[in-house]
Amino acid sequence: MIHQDGNTADKVLSLTKPVTSMLLKNSDKLLESASLKKFLKSINGLPKQLQGRTLFLDLAEKGLKMISYYIYELEDLEELHLEKNLIESIPENIRHLQNLKVLYLNNNKLKYISEEFGELKKLENLDLSSNPLPPIALNIVSRIYTLRELRLYKINLEEFPVQICRYLHHLELLGLSGNNLNFLPKEITNLSQLKELYLQQNKFEIFPLELCKLQNLEVLDIEKNALSVIPVEIASLSKLMKLFIGFNDVQFIPKSLCHCRELSVFTAAGNNLRTVPTSFRELTELSELDLSDNILKVLPLHLCFLTSLCVLYLKNTRLKMLPSAFVELTAIRILNLSQNLFLDFPIEICALINLEMLSLDDNRLRKIPSEIKELSKLIHLGLTGNKFNRFPKEIFSLSLLKKLYIGQDQGTKLKVLPDNIYKLENLKELYIENNRLESLPSTIGLLKNLEILDCTNNWLTALPDSICEIKGLKKLLLKNNKLKKLPENLDMLQNLKYLLLDKNPIIDPPETVWSQGKKAIWQYLQQKRHEKYLATKIQAWWRGIMVRKGFGPFEYLKKLKGAKEKKGKKGKKGKKGKKAEKGKGKGKGKKK
Repeated sequence: MIHQDGNTADKVLSLTKPVTSMLLKNSDKLLESASLKKFLKSINGLPKQLQGRTLFLDLAEKGLKMISYYIYELEDLEELHLEKNLIESIPENIRHLQNLKVLYLNNNKLKYISEEFGELKKLENLDLSSNPLPPIALNIVSRIYTLRELRLYKINLEEFPVQICRYLHHLELLGLSGNNLNFLPKEITNLSQLKELYLQQNKFEIFPLELCKLQNLEVLDIEKNALSVIPVEIASLSKLMKLFIGFNDVQFIPKSLCHCRELSVFTAAGNNLRTVPTSFRELTELSELDLSDNILKVLPLHLCFLTSLCVLYLKNTRLKMLPSAFVELTAIRILNLSQNLFLDFPIEICALINLEMLSLDDNRLRKIPSEIKELSKLIHLGLTGNKFNRFPKEIFSLSLLKKLYIGQDQGTKLKVLPDNIYKLENLKELYIENNRLESLPSTIGLLKNLEILDCTNNWLTALPDSICEIKGLKKLLLKNNKLKKLPENLDMLQNLKYLLLDKNPIIDPPETVWSQGKKAIWQYLQQKRHEKYLATKIQAWWRGIMVRKGFGPFEYLKKLKGAKEKKGKKGKKGKKGKKAEKGKGKGKGKKK
């Protein structure tokens, strides 16, 4: 498929140098050399005013084993996508693509890169991730001095090549996640323009102090290593905006971190933190904070002064309550307090009027306060795994709610879903799995926006017919219930993509039908409905005949028939009596 820049011929005509791109990402067939050649000829065959330069070519996921010769004829090509193929080598002809700026070769089987690859003097963005590259290949890469972004994820690096540090001075992004690095060369400081550095999932036990000299660093991701200490020298990264140190073994956060005044995202989940320094309150730009999976026990009061916080994750931090000053965090939109020890719903949450997503799953809550109605912007509410004795009707005041999770895999089982569920008119996803519901209210059919309904692991014996009115339903999960029959109009759910019925004693349709999946079920229901329609039609035809013959409506005929039978019996009895009287009279007359 060929696209012209601007997507219209008029725009192409208006360009001094018309631009053509080739996008074949959605093609089902493998791209062959012949089709590329045909494409090149089609460009040459265009009128002069439409002849232009091919700038973009996407051949990702085409099963290619080599780079086709015809690609090298696209000398004006600027962006080339060859990721997720089976390519094993980059031949010397790559040097013809002198205008190439962006090249994606990740997820191939590259074992060889020719020396000529280092001659791509305009290349700025290169991704060689997930390839079995030999070390010498990176020496060739280090000759492409124009590189600004270099991604080398998952290539089994044990040492970072010093040559890259010496020659690629323009690098702004360097991706080294998923390797086996445990140190960085001191020459890393030569990459003075570096803004983003990704070191996730390596083997660092000591934080590389050289990183603290990268004055332009804005993003540092060193998650999933074995760090125990974050050095105080991190304070020198004055432009740092995002810091990810999650899933290490860090016990303390240095007070000096407060000098990173531009810090807006800080993730330290999955460490051994018991608190955060009071100096944290000076990070006035902090908008996202993740302290999940630490052993805080008590939320530090000074965190309540971070009034710019929009996202706060405190999952599994052993909290039992929130400080009263928590009400000051009114900018929060996303709050995760799952897997804690709350016995009561923290009333302080109800003051967060901008809250959109709230997760309180796997606590010990027994009820929801009426004040929850103040959360008028809430669209996502997680209450799975608590100890509610009844469905908390207080949530019906949340008219904008789109996702509700109230499955009770670990908590007290709910037995009734209230009729008032229809009040959540904007609900798109309802998860009520792992309860003891025996039925669903007929009002569930009024949830016109519902797309996902999960009733897995309940005691449902039947589904209300009204469920067939939820036309937008896409997923209906009913595994492990006590259903014996499906609604006869279930096939009216034309948008349903996924129907799960395993572990139900369903006899209508029979198992031989429903075990084959949705299509077979739909056909069965339609056939059954058609047979019922024919039976009704025959009955109506017979009634019509009775009426046309003057016997009146069917119900009337039944009554008439009964009345006649009754009258006939009575008439017979009367006739016998009259005959006897008549006989007596005649006898008397003759005697006289």
